[in-house]
Amino acid sequence: MRSILVQAGRDSGMAARLDTAMGIARALAGHITLVIDTPVDRFVTVDPYGGTFVAREALEAALAEDDALAKTVAQRLQNDDVPFDVAQFEAQPVEAMASAARLADLAVVSRSCGYAGDLAVSARCPVLALPDRAELALPLAVACIAWDGGDEAAQALRGAIPLLQGCEAVHLLTVLTDKPAGFPPTDALRYLSRHGIKAELTELERGLSIEETLAEAVTRLGAQLLVMGAFGHSRVREFLFGGVTRYFLDEPGFPPLLLAH
Repeated sequence: MRSILVQAGRDSGMAARLDTAMGIARALAGHITLVIDTPVDRFVTVDPYGGTFVAREALEAALAEDDALAKTVAQRLQNDDVPFDVAQFEAQPVEAMASAARLADLAVVSRSCGYAGDLAVSARCPVLALPDRAELALPLAVACIAWDGGDEAAQALRGAIPLLQGCEAVHLLTVLTDKPAGFPPTDALRYLSRHGIKAELTELERGLSIEETLAEAVTRLGAQLLVMGAFGHSRVREFLFGGVTRYFLDEPGFPPLLLAH
């Protein structure tokens, strides 16, 4: 996990994103890329006759603001011990992050951004979704992995390995349902063991819903991170916007979430 993306902005979650990325980069000898997006299409309108009009002054002002942001974050990091660069895209946030993620190991965003789930579908690397004012610090004390035996859960588990190594306690959570099993949890435990991670299997009787069952276990265990893929649905996009992951992304007090598909 050497190449780490951070969505850069002026929002309340920026400090937590940056501190988290810097901590991971220090722990894993990584490099940070700060991604700044300028959605140019927001400044383009279409008239009734099909012609296009660019609000040039507003666009130039937005580009100038983003140039200033790039300088600000560069000044913030230039005297630090973490190597970094700044990448600017004239694109929507998800498009910009997904483009930068093609050769990245982790993308760090805030849950409040509203597109963490969409990015997890689009990006080719795991997405770490943080609460606005809570950073993730390594080494972890307790982490949980939501496991349903599916390809997405396996992808999330693989992507989380660098964050789980050195964790004091890792719990593999599986909710007992009638859903046909994919990869058995013993395979996941064996894979983790090969990476020096000793995990404990916890089978959960389903309560009112899968998400509430998982949430109760994660809270009870005091986890600092929940790793999950498309748990509980067969279609990733349907899952991310209407199921278990959406539930956790919308919970303001829940710990950081590592998503992959």
